[in-house]
Amino acid sequence: MSRILNKIAFMTLMGLLLSCLVANAASKKKKDFNLAANPLADVASKQPDKELFDKAMLALKKGRFDVARLSLQTMLNTYPESEYRMRAKLAVGDTWYKEGGTAALTQAEAEYEDFITFFPDAPEAAEAKMKVADIYYSQMEKPDRDFTNSQQAERSYREMINMYPDSSLLPRAKQKLRDVQEVLAEREATIGFYYTSRENFVASIARLQTVADTFPLYSKSDLVWISIGDAYAGQARNLQLIPGLAAAIKERLAAMYQEKAVAAYARVITRYPMSPHVEDARDRLVTMNRSVPEPSQTAIAENDAEVRSQQPLRFTDKFLDIIKRGPMVVEAAHIGEPSLTDPRRTLAPDITKENVNMYNVAANNGKPLEPAAAPAATGVNEPPRSDRPSEAAPMGLAPVGGTGIGVQVVSAPQTDPNAVVKPVGPNTAAVPQAEKPTEAPIQANEITTPPKPEPVQATNANAKTKKPKTDLSEESSSKKKKKTGLGKLNPF
Repeated sequence: MSRILNKIAFMTLMGLLLSCLVANAASKKKKDFNLAANPLADVASKQPDKELFDKAMLALKKGRFDVARLSLQTMLNTYPESEYRMRAKLAVGDTWYKEGGTAALTQAEAEYEDFITFFPDAPEAAEAKMKVADIYYSQMEKPDRDFTNSQQAERSYREMINMYPDSSLLPRAKQKLRDVQEVLAEREATIGFYYTSRENFVASIARLQTVADTFPLYSKSDLVWISIGDAYAGQARNLQLIPGLAAAIKERLAAMYQEKAVAAYARVITRYPMSPHVEDARDRLVTMNRSVPEPSQTAIAENDAEVRSQQPLRFTDKFLDIIKRGPMVVEAAHIGEPSLTDPRRTLAPDITKENVNMYNVAANNGKPLEPAAAPAATGVNEPPRSDRPSEAAPMGLAPVGGTGIGVQVVSAPQTDPNAVVKPVGPNTAAVPQAEKPTEAPIQANEITTPPKPEPVQATNANAKTKKPKTDLSEESSSKKKKKTGLGKLNPF
């Protein structure tokens, strides 16, 4: 009896020991992803800068963010060459991040970006970039709300993965990226499903095709491809309601739409063979009398792993989704490579242009349209037309005696009397001499002064020429010399 009790006690002790080991391993695994942990806590050092750093980390742990920031800034200002300066700079951003709030998170992002700028090659730079993405991740809304933070989080996680491919935080960044892409895909797919319910097939195909190309790990990708096939099948049915369209064109155009629907249904079977809606795709192909493709073993294994990694929604998850502020990412896949680049979005005008091309092919008896030939240029003497350009006149060096501006005037050898545009050539007719302009008449308001007679010169060569006396009678009296003294009494 005692042996049995000893065995039971021994087994119980071993079970407790094993559970402790598993819990310790799990805690260590979680500690690897704890970005707020102090990696220098176990470093035995009594240096002043280390003391300040430990004091700041202890205050951060207790939620005394102002004290932690003050200690860190004191350490950075007092010991700028300290070996702990990088961790201290990063911890300043942690104080703002832990404090929370819109203003604090904005300040935390600025601190992390400064750290990446000052220490781009440090191992902690990947951690700083990861925390920038986590800031946007923590502020994400539900798929039917504002998706700005979701887009910023996706961009930041992609940059972190591309910039630091050797970081130990890479698995966590990829999983966060899968969660964010699940939210963005849910938003786009919901809009596409709504357009399908309203029979707006052009807009529905544009939205759902974008989801299928950009987010292949979306948990409802099988339903997305089925909806794309249903949209093309709906377009084929709507052709019968168009009045005035020839029956042959309707038949050929409907066959084109059905081929696209078959390709979408086949995509569900070949890419997502273990998905819940794969049987719906098979039933649609059988209804259309089309062959059902067989998926490859690689596709079966890959999709099976994706489906197993997705957690189904439980009642508690649905209840928490009602009261929770952020999105629910339980159904996101946990394996597979997330999309790191966005392909070109499919827009509704692109689908409309595709429909127009399909109609033109159907109207051309199912043959592709040949590209239109370029219109020939008009001749020099032909009247210009709106459907083709006019031919430029030949250019060349001017001959001797020409215009001198590098253009040679070309004249037609024969003159067409019916030509609208007459040929241009040199004018050989003599140009009449320009007449001298007539002198302008004298205006009436100008005063003409008669010419003065020339003085008579002496005939004697030796005689001196006498200067004629000036006639003072014509001048005003004010210019005469006034009399002074007794001369005023002499009238003569």
